[in-house]
Amino acid sequence: MMTEKDIIEGLKKHFPNPKTELLHKNGFELLIMVILSAQTTDERVNSVYPKLFSKYPTPESLSNADIKDLEEILKPVGFFRRKAKLIKQAAKDLIEKFGGNIPDNIKDLVKIAGVGRKTASVILVNLYNKPAIVVDTHVMRVTTKRWKIAKGKNPEKVEKELSNFFSKENWSYISNAIVLFGRYICKAFKPKCKECALLDKCPYEKKNI
Repeated sequence: MMTEKDIIEGLKKHFPNPKTELLHKNGFELLIMVILSAQTTDERVNSVYPKLFSKYPTPESLSNADIKDLEEILKPVGFFRRKAKLIKQAAKDLIEKFGGNIPDNIKDLVKIAGVGRKTASVILVNLYNKPAIVVDTHVMRVTTKRWKIAKGKNPEKVEKELSNFFSKENWSYISNAIVLFGRYICKAFKPKCKECALLDKCPYEKKNI
């Protein structure tokens, strides 16, 4: 079985200082961008970033936005009608529940519309540098099917398994690193096994070599 040391050393050869690829200048922008990133690519979400935040740069302006205008801006990201409602409500929740400030804990973050544990964890790791474990589709694939260090069938179970496997001081690092590793190296189709620093340690039976 792969060890924590194996994985951290291998990941650092690919991503020594991993960060989220979602464009943002502050916590408010990051929150909205992570909500928009559900079921789509960071690239698509980044494409709407300039127009969205030049027009609605604050929670107040976004909470008062015309919903049709938001839908028009968000068309490239998919599920744009639902996401327009979500980010407008998220801005309202931010003002009404937290005075416009981004909470620094999961318990409060999930009280905001559109925010689940994954989104909350992305905020904690990338905005506050707090230990949390992000479990998205890349992390699910890499840790369960490829590395086999988790067996869970849902993100909550995998999050718990990974929190036991990795030391807490490594949580923030692996949260960004495994996402990028799954996106660019251990891809769903045609993983780049020949380029992978973990090739010799990985137990995946169908290596692309």
